[in-house]
Amino acid sequence: MTPAATKHLLRWEAGKPLDRLDAYRAAGGYKALRKALLWKPEQVREEVKKGCLRGRGGAGFSAAMKWGFVPPAAGPKYLVINADEGEPGTFKDRAILANDPFRVIEGAAIIAHAVGLQAGYIYFRGEFMEIARKFEKAIEEARKGGCLGRSVFGSQLSFDLFVHVGAGAYICGEESALLESLEGRPGRPRLKPPFPAVAGAFARPTVVNNVETVACVPLILDMGGEAFSALGVPGDGGVRLFGLSGHVKRPGLYECPVGKNLKELIFGEGGGTLDDRPLKGVIPGGSSTPILLPDEIDVPMTFDALAKAGSMLGTGCPTVIAHPTCMVQVALRVARFYAHESCGQCTPCREGCAWMADTLELIESGRGSESDIALLESLPDRIEGRTICALGDAAAMPVRALVRKFRSEFEEHVRLGRCPLGASSASTPRH
Repeated sequence: MTPAATKHLLRWEAGKPLDRLDAYRAAGGYKALRKALLWKPEQVREEVKKGCLRGRGGAGFSAAMKWGFVPPAAGPKYLVINADEGEPGTFKDRAILANDPFRVIEGAAIIAHAVGLQAGYIYFRGEFMEIARKFEKAIEEARKGGCLGRSVFGSQLSFDLFVHVGAGAYICGEESALLESLEGRPGRPRLKPPFPAVAGAFARPTVVNNVETVACVPLILDMGGEAFSALGVPGDGGVRLFGLSGHVKRPGLYECPVGKNLKELIFGEGGGTLDDRPLKGVIPGGSSTPILLPDEIDVPMTFDALAKAGSMLGTGCPTVIAHPTCMVQVALRVARFYAHESCGQCTPCREGCAWMADTLELIESGRGSESDIALLESLPDRIEGRTICALGDAAAMPVRALVRKFRSEFEEHVRLGRCPLGASSASTPRH
């Protein structure tokens, strides 16, 4: 675990509450915003660019570059903060929102100054109702304290932030589906182009950023872009939160430099597998990322390194799976989730995800055949890359990896006509 003295994002773990404005200010809060307001917007963007901040929501796109796509057009422009944290195995953003809300508010105001935005919306996952209410109180405190609203801290910046709570649809984590929901329509992804930077919320230029991405912005202004970048690896700067869960002795949220070795995270910070059971596999960044075998986890937790390893960093929240877990059951759980959460707009996703789940159900229940395994191997190719958004890919990639890497288990189910480990083998991971 990162030593307490060097923690940047997990400051509340030191025992000092930061969910009140006076406490946040006492801990140095809003110094970064005051500094930013003395700079020209382009200077702020350049400082964040120096920090090499890549989006923490899963795509890993450069934050400063994303801001740069917003045209200098007249009229309102918006910030939308994606707090629809619905990826299974992921639990980092909710911790920031609950424990350090003013950091997100400060980061939002800095982005508004840097890009020329007039208003912001934070879109909460429907299940985060209690956190959303708490965050609304923080926004009200910030308004009264001059940190939001007209003439922020007496400057020319006028920016306000508003809470919007979704209805619990996973698809609304996709930025354009989120925007549709924000505008009062069903959460279904939009065709691109145009991209949100050009025509986003209410058909106006919009920046869409993840909660953790926004929370990193004040840190960059506080310590300087080059110092922030140096905490990580070239091209991917800073620290980030890793949510470790599953069959591990010490599940939880850990702050580490970008590039933390996955194996070290599990066996160092996490203390190793639960009951010292042999490791079977690791899903490195939420359920949509392909599983890695034990001999594949000695890898830095970066977008590029994990891509070379055949997986993805995703949300940076690894799920540890130990023996004796049935990997057919793991695949079935993943497939059921995406079949349920598909918005139904695209035929390959709507039909393909349900087809994968049904086929896995046959195999797991002992009613499958060799042809079902062959079908399961071909289905991901009929889904991936054929849909408007990435939900189809998110469903296809993990199932493909599980079938390829654990094919013998699928074959054993067919040969025995049952799950060899029994229904209790895929116990729900702890976090």
